[in-house]
Order: sequence, then structure tokens, then C-alpha cells
Amino acid sequence: MIHSKNILIGLCLCLFSVQVHAQIFVAPDGRDTNDGTKEQPLASLKAARDKIRSLKKQGHANEPLIVSVSPGEYLLNEPLQLGPDDGGTDGNPVIYRGQPGGKVVFYGGTFLPSFEKVNDHLWRCLIPDVRDKGSRFEQLYVNGQRARVAGFPNSGFFTPGKVTEKLTVDTGGRAPEWAVQKIALRPEQLQLMLKIPEKDLENGILTLYHKWDNTRKRISYFSARDSALYITGQGMKPWNKLDSESFFTLTNVKAGLDTAGEWYLEDSGYLYYVPRAGETLANTRAFTPLLSQVIQLGGSADNPLKNVRFEGLVFEGAGYHMPEKGDEPSQAAAQLEAAIMIDFAGNITFSHCELAHTGAHGIWFRKGCFDSNLEHCYLHDLGAGAVKIGELKQSQPLLTRNIRVDNNILRSGGHIFACAVAVTIFNAKDNQVTHNEIADFNYSGVSVGWVWGYDPSPSKNNHVEYNHIHHLGWGIMSDMGGVYTLGLSEGTTVSNNVIHHIYAHTYGGWGLYTDEGSTGVLMENNLVYACKSSAFHQHYGQNNRIRNNIFYNQLRAQLEATKVEPHVGFRFTHNIVQFDQGDLIGIRWTQVNMQADSNVYWDSRGKDIIMGKMSFKQWQATGKDVHSLVVDPRFADAAHLDFTVKGKKLLRKIGFKPFDYSKAGVYGDDAWLKLAAFDPARAALFDQLVNSF
Repeated sequence: MIHSKNILIGLCLCLFSVQVHAQIFVAPDGRDTNDGTKEQPLASLKAARDKIRSLKKQGHANEPLIVSVSPGEYLLNEPLQLGPDDGGTDGNPVIYRGQPGGKVVFYGGTFLPSFEKVNDHLWRCLIPDVRDKGSRFEQLYVNGQRARVAGFPNSGFFTPGKVTEKLTVDTGGRAPEWAVQKIALRPEQLQLMLKIPEKDLENGILTLYHKWDNTRKRISYFSARDSALYITGQGMKPWNKLDSESFFTLTNVKAGLDTAGEWYLEDSGYLYYVPRAGETLANTRAFTPLLSQVIQLGGSADNPLKNVRFEGLVFEGAGYHMPEKGDEPSQAAAQLEAAIMIDFAGNITFSHCELAHTGAHGIWFRKGCFDSNLEHCYLHDLGAGAVKIGELKQSQPLLTRNIRVDNNILRSGGHIFACAVAVTIFNAKDNQVTHNEIADFNYSGVSVGWVWGYDPSPSKNNHVEYNHIHHLGWGIMSDMGGVYTLGLSEGTTVSNNVIHHIYAHTYGGWGLYTDEGSTGVLMENNLVYACKSSAFHQHYGQNNRIRNNIFYNQLRAQLEATKVEPHVGFRFTHNIVQFDQGDLIGIRWTQVNMQADSNVYWDSRGKDIIMGKMSFKQWQATGKDVHSLVVDPRFADAAHLDFTVKGKKLLRKIGFKPFDYSKAGVYGDDAWLKLAAFDPARAALFDQLVNSF
């Protein structure tokens, strides 16, 4: 009996030893030459990764391998790179976990030397690497806030007088290969340019906003005689040219250093900064990203990385450098990489993590990714979009699939690339974008599909459900939607979302938008209100079902469609549409080939419902909306966003099934819900912008 007890005790001690040995510790005061125990922690994730490799060689590959990271700050001098040999097993993933007690923050850059005062309104610091090595950076964060590169105008945008183009190389492609664009300046813009030294203009960055694209270029030439700026590069795309309705800004010019929160970096190595209210030399620290990526995960098609989790970690700072030739226009900023890049990997999870202060996108599950999760994460202050899924090119059978983006706060993006989408699904299938808070981007909220028209598309069975999508556009970009779909998309659902405050520059601020070739999409149980152009718009597509939605009080029209086709484009049934501003329908709703029935339409102003040039009875005589009603749906309190329908009899008549729109958005504890709440000051600023047009 005693002998058996000794064996049992020995076995338990052995198991305990393995568990402790398989836990690796990282701390701010650690050293990478330590052994990784709690008493002798490592200093970096890279060293922890290497320690895991060593443990696997010692026979611990099938045991829990946990990297426990103590609260504190860590500077990354290179991205964390994990390959096929760095993953776990199905039952025992490798886990990189932040410990409780404070934030665990990894910075993809460095903190700058302390500022010194130039005068009461200007500070500076000397950065030797800029002076001695010619190092440059394009983003700066001061006390956790993105600082603005000095430039013009201080707020808002310029509009050009006229834009013309001279083709230099045109090989007959979709757009000319090389051209010179002339941007005519208005008188006040010319006077401003004349005050800027020539060298400043040479370093300046011109950012142009045109419909759904951005173009970023250095100025090739300024002509005071012609009152014009000249830029060179690819020719303008015929379908989205620069014109007098485009916006532009000029940044990275020292002459524009005149507003709190602005900065400028000289070749001398001096960085100048205009402090914000409340900032002092003692309480201010500035950070600049040096890395473009903080994490790189991936294997190969034949040998993917699998079974890795990241929990409770914060990553801040991933920079972007504009190429010497500039940034040509790219829809959705599609080709830009992300701070976290993932290729050929499966069972990868980011949970309770934070990612902030990027120059480009947040995270990209790109090539051959599968069965992975982004959950309960906070992505904010992004140079472009938050999440991208799939490749730009089709790659069956290694199609990215089954990526779950659930219960995240995705907020404040497009700071450098306003054309970026918050969440983009390119060529990928079976993905879920659910219960997210998506707000404060300059373009669309969620985009699904990457094939225009009716050509074959692999983007099937994607699900955009229970998201709160709002305050998008900000009057900067055009042709956007709260949710945007594209191409053959059979099995795709857009359901139970709350979408509001989508405001475009010129046209196209839509809540739900089925664009070119959208086919087989179901949009149901969505609440859409306060969008500029309409709640729903179909450009063209086939067999889409728009049913059981509440569309309330859009600004210009409630419903729109564009292209007339011989087949049925969509079926519009069991919806409630109420408004007290704008029109019921916009362009071509009465001309397109669609089916509509069992809907409720109500103009709260007491006006008759008019379908184009037809009365509602004339419209019904065409076979449309035969069983639909013109009647007040009697919402409980629509002004305060209570859309409970009082009349149950009405619901039965049109077959409308009430849905709980309060379930849209994130879920969790009070702290998480509080973090998701939109800043009232930002909401007021959005309303002010809308009212100014």
C-alpha cells in the first residue's frame, strides 16, 4: 500500500512538473537569456516562441503550452512570426495569454525623446536616426491620440476648380498606364500655395477623395502661372475620375503647422509639435510606429499553422509608409496589408485583445485560412479598415473559409485611407460577422464579395447578422452602404442588423446595398434609419429577397434601384416603411423588374403615397404591392427608437414577424457594453455635419 502511494505521488509530481515546465513567463523586467520560469521570466514574445520550440523537441508537443505575459509595456523590434512548427494540437493549442492586473501592451515602434519648448505654442524634440540615417515615419501618437500631420485645410477639405489629364502612355487597358493630371486651384487655394516654400511643396502629400477611392501623391509641379498643381502616375479610371466634386488635402508641409495636435518632421531630425490643451512637457509622451506589422502568422498550403490562441493582449502602433510613386486608387483599400497578417492557418483565435493606432488595416485572414475566430476584441484608431477575410484573387480549393468575427468593437477607421471598409469579405465562404459594434468609418461598414457582375464567385454562405452599424461616411466618400454585397452570393444572409446614420458626400449613402451582380442574398429583420440616400438600394442583381425589415425615415428617399434587367432582380415583401422627410422612392424603383407585396407604406406628413408618377392604386394595378397597405404602423415611440408595432392585426395582414432589434451589437458585461457606447460628442458632430449640407 505504501509502495502504491509512493508511485501515485511520484506520478502527480511528474505531471505537475510538466505543467509548470510547459508554462513560459514573460515580464517587462525579464531577460531573453532567462529560462522562462516565473522567477526568471523572458522579455519578449519571440524568446517565448523559441522556448516553445525547444519544449516541443523535448517531447512536450502534445501538452498545454502557455505563454503567460505579465502586465506592462513591451517594445517590439520585429513582428512576432509563427510558422507551421509553432502551433499546437487540436486539444492543446499554444496560448499567448496576458495576465490579469493591468494591460499587457506591445508597441510596434518607439517612444520619442522628451520635447523641449520652442515657444508657448510649439515644442520640438531631436530624433538622431532621422538626422543621421535618414529614417522617416508618417504617423505619430501623442498621449494615446493620433496626431495630425501639418497641412491644409485645418478642417474639412478643398475642392478643385477643375481636373484635366494628359495621357503619356496608353496601351488600351482599362485605365492609361501613365498620365499627368492637372488640378486647377481656386483663387484662395492659389494664394495659400504661394505662401508655401518650394521645398515644403516637394515633400507635401496630396490626398484626393473621389467617390469610393483615394489617391495619394506627391506634387510633381506647382505652376503659379497656371494656378494648378500637377501629379503623375496611372491615368484616371474612366468610371471614377477626379473632378470638381472631388475633395483634396495637402499635408506634410511645415507652413501648415498652426493647430493644436499637428506635427511636422524636418530632415534635420527635429520633430515639431503643437501641444493640445492640457498637455505639458511633463505629462506628454510621443510614440511613432516603426513596424508595419506586429504579428505574422502562416504556413503553406500543404503545411498550415494550426491551433494558436492570443488572449488578453494589446498591440499598438503599426505604421504605413507611402511608396515613392504614391498610392494609386484602390477600392476599399483592398491591397493594403494589415498590422496582423495571417496566411495558410487554421484554428487561430484572438480573444479579448486590443489593436489600435495602425497606418493600414487591422487584421487580415488572407490566404487559405480556416476555422478561426476574432472574438471580444477592440480594434480602433485605424489607418484603414478593421478586418479583412479572403484573397483578392480566387484560389479554390484553398479558399479562406469559416472565419468568425463575433462580439467585437470595430471603431474609428479610415484615418489615412478613407475608402477602406470596416469589415471586408473578399473571395471567401462560410464566414460569420455577428454581434459587432461597427462605427465611425468613412466608407462602408461590411462588404461581402469581390466579383463584379455575374461571373462565377466563390463568396457563398456568408452571414452578416446582429451587428450595430452606424455613423459611416461622414460626407467624405460616395457610393457606400451599411452592408454592401457584390456578385453571386447564394446562401448569404444579412439579417437582424441595426443600421443608421450613413451619410455620403454626393450620392450613395445607403443602409443595405446590393451592388453589381448580387444574387441569392437574403436581407431580413433589419432596422434601418437615418441614411442619406435610402434604406435599400439595388444596383443590379438577381433573386435577392428583402423581407421583414423596418425602414424608418431616411433623408432623401426610402427605396431605390438602378438597372433594369429582364430577370427578377429582387423580391420586396413583408416590410414596414415609414417616413416624414424625402420621398418614398428614388431612381427607377418603378422601372426595374422586381416583385413587391404585403408591405406597409406610411408618410407621417399625411401625404399620399406616390410611386413615381403613379398613384398607389395605379401602382397596384401593375401587379405590384397588391396586398400592401398604406396605413400608420403605429410604432410605440419611433422618435425614441421604439419600433414596437402596436397593431397586431396589421402584422397578421402583411405577414410581418416582429424581431428583437435590441439584440444587435455586442454582448457581455457592463464594462464591455459601456465601451461599445458611441461618444455623444461624435454623434453630435455627425448631426452637425449632416445639417450643414
